[in-house]
Amino acid sequence: MLSGHYILGAEVEAFEKEFAEWLGVSAAVGLANGTEALELALRATGIGPGDKVVTVANTVTATVAAISATGAKPVFVDTEPGTMLMDLDVVETLLTKMRDPRIKAVVPVHLYGQPVNMPRLMQLAEEHRLIVVEDSAQAHGSTVGGRKAGAWGHLAAFSFYPTKNLGAFGDAGAVVGRNPALLEQVRLLRQYGWRKRYISDIPGRNSRLDEIQAAILRVKLARLDADNMRRNELAGRYLTELKECPLKLPTVAEGRTHCWHQFVVRTERRDELKAQLEKRNIVCGILYPMPVHRQPAYHDAALTLPQTEEACAQVLSLPLHPGLTDEDAARVIREVAAFFEAGSRSQNGETNHRTGKTAPGLDEAAVR
Repeated sequence: MLSGHYILGAEVEAFEKEFAEWLGVSAAVGLANGTEALELALRATGIGPGDKVVTVANTVTATVAAISATGAKPVFVDTEPGTMLMDLDVVETLLTKMRDPRIKAVVPVHLYGQPVNMPRLMQLAEEHRLIVVEDSAQAHGSTVGGRKAGAWGHLAAFSFYPTKNLGAFGDAGAVVGRNPALLEQVRLLRQYGWRKRYISDIPGRNSRLDEIQAAILRVKLARLDADNMRRNELAGRYLTELKECPLKLPTVAEGRTHCWHQFVVRTERRDELKAQLEKRNIVCGILYPMPVHRQPAYHDAALTLPQTEEACAQVLSLPLHPGLTDEDAARVIREVAAFFEAGSRSQNGETNHRTGKTAPGLDEAAVR
């Protein structure tokens, strides 16, 4: 603040350089938020009205809002049953059978902190001459084959919303990549198309990363690897100590690392479990409760995505962040286990009640 320079100054430039080096890309362009980062990345690659962009529907609406903001139309594909990521077999079938020349791009969403199989996707994109813009909003530090998410596509968009692994104290985002010409287009788009002040070379907008947020992000970037290690420790504990519960635990694909933005379990009793944990002052999230193609703004009655729809009805994010203590994690594990143990006792008691026998450890009034 003492610098007196608050918009696109030294802090933004320094953060862009440091973030790009951390990712292993040539450059980054700081922007106002992650949604506009995705939109401007698509626009910089030439995506616009009349085009179609392949993506998934089990993502936050922002992904689709960014596609729609370019004038393009989203084309939804189903997800893998294990990782809940974009099913590339479905993508390949779509591209091979439809051969729709209006499909110009793919936006893979690295959901919950695990990246899509980017080597295979980039091969598909090359075969079908498609642009790939990674939605890396939840993947700060995850990798595929040792290369970080966000360093694979033609461009990638990051969000630094406060809850992200790398979060600002407000809205912030960035586009990253290796292609200087595309990154220059993003820089023009973020500030009215200016190369020279007050002279617009192309139509642009105002989507600038704030100097104060950039300064905060620089401090937090230096701690990100350690924070991700802590997330990994907590996730490992959940995976080990919840394995006896009747839950679908997260699946990590071979050759990839997960940055554990979310620890997402699946159960048909999701709403019951969430309510019980909240009674115990353990707040969980549902990311995301309704797939985009079932939401009023984007509803498509003719489209069925069975894996996506099933996942959205079951997913629950357990608390996981670097500030979580070992005692906090133990309490989450204990309460999740207690919920299923109580359900098991209730079912056994009900069965015995119907046969006229009282379950061990329960008196007759409790069974009734």
